[in-house]
Amino acid sequence: MQNKIVIGITDCKKYDTYHQWIAEHPDKRIEIIRLSHHSQNLSDLRKCHGIVLSGGEDVHPRFYNKPEYYEFCDKDDVSELRDEFEWRVLDYTEKNNLPVLGICRGLQVGNVYFGGTLIPHLPAWGKDDHSKYSNGQTRYHTIQIQDATLLHTLAQQSAGNINSYHHQGVEILGNGLMVTAQSEDGVVEAIERSPNAKGGFLLLVQWHPERMEQQQTPLAAGLRRIFMEAVEG
Repeated sequence: MQNKIVIGITDCKKYDTYHQWIAEHPDKRIEIIRLSHHSQNLSDLRKCHGIVLSGGEDVHPRFYNKPEYYEFCDKDDVSELRDEFEWRVLDYTEKNNLPVLGICRGLQVGNVYFGGTLIPHLPAWGKDDHSKYSNGQTRYHTIQIQDATLLHTLAQQSAGNINSYHHQGVEILGNGLMVTAQSEDGVVEAIERSPNAKGGFLLLVQWHPERMEQQQTPLAAGLRRIFMEAVEG
């Protein structure tokens, strides 16, 4: 029997959705580990071949030296324990060149880890509302994809339609990163490593591919495929 391919997914309220999405990849060697800030199972990182940074809480502004931004955060949806845990996860992935796919909050915590900052509430900064509609329905909008990027390679198109569930976004970009997709109002929707930056596979997206209605699109299943290709080497 071939060796298992172990994917670590960071814990969140909708963890099962991420687990199912990764498990639907055709390679049946996949084993999934729940990396939880509650159980602090950082030792399980040694078993992992790739990491998915899941969505969830606002990143506490103290991690990007903007404590004054805290008033714009959802006070009931901030977890410094999770922030600190995922910081250590990224310490490990950087040291060991593990492939990382970041989703929604995963993009935000990744940007902060590399020295960037966040817009704590997009409408307060003059941006469009990027959260779901007040009636609970999913918001969709168009993104523009930069040429000659990993995202463009998998999408094979310069624009795409994605879902949107977030109220925060990138303010200052982290070191060694480049923006690879933006919304029409200029909000960063995807980040990759700069071509001259050292490190393993890193693709961070602001939308939720695991929740896309059309799963067999490049910006949903295509993201999973290219991540798993990086994991499988």
